[in-house]
Amino acid sequence: MVPLRSVSAESETRFSSGLSELDRVLGGGFVPGGALLLGGEPGVGKSTLLLQVAEKVRQAGKRVMYLAGEESPAQIKLRAERLGVDTGLEVTRETEIESLALLLETEKPDFLIVDSVQTLEAGGVPGSLVSVREGTALLTRLSKALGITTVLVGHVTKEGLVAGPKVIEHVVDATLYLEAAGGFRILRSNKNRFGPVGELGVFRMHEGGLEEVANPSAAFLAERPDGVAGSVVALALAGERALALEVQALAARTPFPAPKRVSQGLDPRRVDVVLAVLERRLNLPLGNLDIYTNLAGGLKVYDPGLDLAVALAVYSAVVGKPLPQDAALVGEVGLAGEVRSVEGLERRLAEGRRAGFTKLYYPGEIRRVEDVVKRLL
Repeated sequence: MVPLRSVSAESETRFSSGLSELDRVLGGGFVPGGALLLGGEPGVGKSTLLLQVAEKVRQAGKRVMYLAGEESPAQIKLRAERLGVDTGLEVTRETEIESLALLLETEKPDFLIVDSVQTLEAGGVPGSLVSVREGTALLTRLSKALGITTVLVGHVTKEGLVAGPKVIEHVVDATLYLEAAGGFRILRSNKNRFGPVGELGVFRMHEGGLEEVANPSAAFLAERPDGVAGSVVALALAGERALALEVQALAARTPFPAPKRVSQGLDPRRVDVVLAVLERRLNLPLGNLDIYTNLAGGLKVYDPGLDLAVALAVYSAVVGKPLPQDAALVGEVGLAGEVRSVEGLERRLAEGRRAGFTKLYYPGEIRRVEDVVKRLL
């Protein structure tokens, strides 16, 4: 036991992954001795991403070890050659946890990739709750004791969460998820002891692996249609990153007594609140209409700042009038129809201007939803 005052508070020296989008999600790069859990559906690109990272970290002068629990070294070599990764990467098939611990203590690599944590043999059948829990806990302790940065690949359930006991997410320092969004791959942080939670990195998959998308706003707005009712640009915030995204709405008459309310990529509960405000405060008739709302591009962003864009997209779809192409909106909508302030407003507005939007509508500049409706429609 030591007094807290005697503990050195010097910050850990991070090192880059070699990919700026991944560094953004990590909060500035890898931390020596840190343990990360990377989840994602089969085939989404987890192994591809980690092989690319392994090569860049190795080129930076660090020793990298790849534990191949699911693939043979020959399969990994084929993928490495396709990605242009140096086949001098050190690979091991050792999954028995005690033998692996001895190997790590002897070799002491700087960077370890475990693909996957479900293949570890640690007091139970590989893939069992006991093996996953004990293997993760032991590797996390070893990482901190030996200063090894460890990335554990985890399988996911049908709900999109890492399979196995929830305790493994509490043991590691960060939990990242890689998911498909249309033609893109989105990497986001669900937990991060060394950086912001909810941060987002954008990649595009091609034959040579995952390619970083330097300007996500332009990429997600590239296919936005001109002069179509129900389309509006929202200035969203994902972690610390501001993005210009397209919110779409469609209204269709229904013969049924209970109209549909379908939302994709948006928080359905917030969409329901916005629809109630439009109906009660702006007298917009929605009782006999199915309402479909969508965040174009396959992204999922649950941000209160999208409320105003959802309101204008639905209003535009119902009245059949398109919004100006150079308009972008941001703001939370309250139950009285007021437009409330949101987090990171200056960053959102700066991203809107950078993306070329000249008409920005935001809290302070407008006070109520009907104000912006009158201006734009």
